[in-house]
Amino acid sequence: MNRSFFQHEPTAYPASTILKWLWTQFKENQIQAFLNMFIGLLVIGLDFFFVWCTKLCIDIATGQSNRFTLSFITVLLVSTTLLQITISFASRWIRAELGIKAQNRMQRTLFRHLLMSEWSGLEQFHSGDILNRIEKDVSDIITFVTESLPSLITTIAQLTGAFIFLFLMDHTLACVIIGILPCFIIISKIYVRQMHHLTRSIRQTDSNIQSIIQESIQHHTVVKALQQNHHLFSTLNLIQNDLSHQVLKKTKYSSTSSAIINIGFATGYLFAFLWGIHGLHNGTTTYGALIAFIQLVGQIQNPTRSLAHYIPIFISTFTASERLIQLINISEEAPGHHRILQDSLGIRLFQIEFHYENQPFIFENFSYNFAPGSRTVIMGETGSGKTTLIRLLLSLIVPQKGTVSIYNHNQSLTVDPSTRACFSYVPQGNTLYSGTIRNNLLFSDPTATTEEMTRALHMACADFVFELPNRLDTYCGEQGFGLSEGQAQRICLARAFLRPGQILLLDEATSALDAETERDILQNIIHFFSNHTLIIVTHHESVASYCTDKLVLKTIRPTNHN
Repeated sequence: MNRSFFQHEPTAYPASTILKWLWTQFKENQIQAFLNMFIGLLVIGLDFFFVWCTKLCIDIATGQSNRFTLSFITVLLVSTTLLQITISFASRWIRAELGIKAQNRMQRTLFRHLLMSEWSGLEQFHSGDILNRIEKDVSDIITFVTESLPSLITTIAQLTGAFIFLFLMDHTLACVIIGILPCFIIISKIYVRQMHHLTRSIRQTDSNIQSIIQESIQHHTVVKALQQNHHLFSTLNLIQNDLSHQVLKKTKYSSTSSAIINIGFATGYLFAFLWGIHGLHNGTTTYGALIAFIQLVGQIQNPTRSLAHYIPIFISTFTASERLIQLINISEEAPGHHRILQDSLGIRLFQIEFHYENQPFIFENFSYNFAPGSRTVIMGETGSGKTTLIRLLLSLIVPQKGTVSIYNHNQSLTVDPSTRACFSYVPQGNTLYSGTIRNNLLFSDPTATTEEMTRALHMACADFVFELPNRLDTYCGEQGFGLSEGQAQRICLARAFLRPGQILLLDEATSALDAETERDILQNIIHFFSNHTLIIVTHHESVASYCTDKLVLKTIRPTNHN
């Protein structure tokens, strides 16, 4: 199955780019990272102190040392254990409390960026893929910079300290045990390349699964009506099987590599044990030293084994970084304050040329003037550019040639994101958010009063709201669940009426309404918004009788453009 059918293919970035970005994330979360690192180093210090106390306690008990009393060393052992438990609790609290705050902060930053991104850039990604990245990839990055990276530093410190400790006790044994590291480095080089490829494939397939589930649930009515349940089950099953094979392949590869390393660890542990037994037999090693040898070998081998575990962590982190950098690299719209022109406004398109990437031209040398106060109906066959024209007016897309400007009697502005403040827009379909009707209306104007909302609903012929048990505080599900399409459309119209823009832009905004209701709403618009410029995209010929102008768009036949 072609995975690119579902979402954007991931981009491979140079390691330097990824490391630079990860360093930025580390600096933003350095307090938690340093706290985790400090606690980790403190735990290591207590572990070494515990080893020393254990050795001394055994040597005192066997009569091979009289430096301290047995009761004193016992108190030290108990105190060290209690302190280790306390620090472990503090560490869990820091990870839970600060970790979720760091994750929330990064998700907010990414969410803000996506909301401010250019429309055309964001449209290239499937919404399910974006959600997967915001949830899972952000979690991977935060875990790495706040936990894994500090843990790596403490692991290296533990390995170094354990080697020095063992080296001071027995030079030969320490050198033999540490000799496994070169083998680990050789194996890891072979391991990394293949694991990176497998991890990227798994993360992309995981996004595919979320994408198809999200779309199927979102459009469950269509799925049921077209009886495509079985097809979607089969599609999901194929993708999940693909994921299973990838995970099994990764697990097999990882297990094989781990088994090779574990053989080396087992050999080192056995050598340390036999070495200590030999020294104990010859009288060159005390029983306490033998126990210390075994503990220190564990202190060396455990961090070495942990280093092996950091390889997939680094790979997952690099993969997550690539996926998030790809989102971050979507260009943001130019910042600026909302620009609102006063009085009646017009819109002028001059010699516009536009086409989508790898698509034929939709507009060629197109000019049109929506005069101030005019009421224009836009009609045309499917694919003639009606929706594209709206995107141009709202500056969601920019023409390859020509200009789009908004003007009044003494001023003209080139349209950009800041001029959207001049528009009240009702898009196609049901665009209600889950929540109360009141909250949906306030989405257009957060300062609107109950009286203003009541008036807007009346103009939109949505007085049915006041017959509902909870009136304005009636809860609507996702996409207005609980309301009919016509009711939801009228609330969307009322929401637009609350916006102070001087240009009312309706895109098939009355498609779900009966002819009588559509007529009443259009008459209300003409009466209450007589000073506004009205632009209506519709397939209903009857709407033209309420307008002063009519623009019919025609599909441009493909031609050869050099």
